Amino acid sequence: MKCIEFTTEPKRIRDFLSLPKRLYSRQDNTENPKQMRQILLGQHPLNKYFKLNKFIVYDEQKPVARFAITRYPKDKTAYFGFFECENDLKVAKEAFKIAERFAKNNSCDKIVGPVDASFWIKYRLKINKFDTPPYTGEPYNKDYYLELFQKNGYQICEHYTSNRYKAAQYKYMNAEYEGKYKEFVQKGYRIRSLKMEEYDADMKELYRLLTMLYSDFPIYKDLSEEDFIETFKSYKSIIDPTMVKFGYKNGEIVGFFISIPNYNNRVYHLNPLNLVKILKTRKEPQDYVMLYMGVDHAHHGLGRALVYSIIQELNRSKKPSIGALARDGKVTQNYAKDMIEDVYEYVLLEKKLDAKN
Repeated sequence: MKCIEFTTEPKRIRDFLSLPKRLYSRQDNTENPKQMRQILLGQHPLNKYFKLNKFIVYDEQKPVARFAITRYPKDKTAYFGFFECENDLKVAKEAFKIAERFAKNNSCDKIVGPVDASFWIKYRLKINKFDTPPYTGEPYNKDYYLELFQKNGYQICEHYTSNRYKAAQYKYMNAEYEGKYKEFVQKGYRIRSLKMEEYDADMKELYRLLTMLYSDFPIYKDLSEEDFIETFKSYKSIIDPTMVKFGYKNGEIVGFFISIPNYNNRVYHLNPLNLVKILKTRKEPQDYVMLYMGVDHAHHGLGRALVYSIIQELNRSKKPSIGALARDGKVTQNYAKDMIEDVYEYVLLEKKLDAKN
């Protein structure tokens, strides 16, 4: 068994991309090969922000594990990501050993993962509910990965949940949320849906608020408005504008709620058949994924008003939804508690690097 670091060699890139195709089925493979190839070749809009070192573990000529280490300027943390591995503790041990040695040699004081290069690309490890297909935007992995991390000295440092909400009843009403909505409207707040004809302008407004509110999240890194727009431009073709809400006070955006139809993993694998399915899902979603939400801290309570506006849309469609990836301690974990029917869990892990390791 050997571990090889590579740059842009075509064979190594093919081997790196081959592992998910072998480990996952067509229904649960969430890697976007086009995006992954861009990242490996340094052609992704976010590559300029980090340095990526890429590795493949081989058993003879067969790739059996892969990973990459991401480093940022003035950050002594090494970010371990793009991890895929056969269900073999010996293979995993080799991958984690090489990663740790590399991090130490580059004066890092800890490793955090899984982080696929950036907060804006993908991070977190799924740890339960592997009996259902991945929803759009879900960090998905093999069910044995948590054990591989923990048996190699990693400890959980952050915990996240996604709530699956049952379909809203036709006349479902939450008095508290309705009250908040009316209260904020009476105070002069305006809540509106996304305007597709003004998509770029809306994204620019969203950028200013979202980057401010998310700046204290673990592993968050700043990016320019231009790169934010470029990174999220693909959402324009899959978004349902009625399920994206913006809250305003005196003409300034102070809150947002972003949901998309659940396409499962089809948006990562664009082919003629999947394109037909995507178009059908966009027109007639089976459920929705609530991806991002934020409210300026000076406008406490607006979140419930935004949730109410989304509940009204769900009432009309009678569709279930998933409130995705709320960090422990955030109020979004407890929104509409009476509608929760299932909870998905995710973690971020770390390993401190010191003389004892």
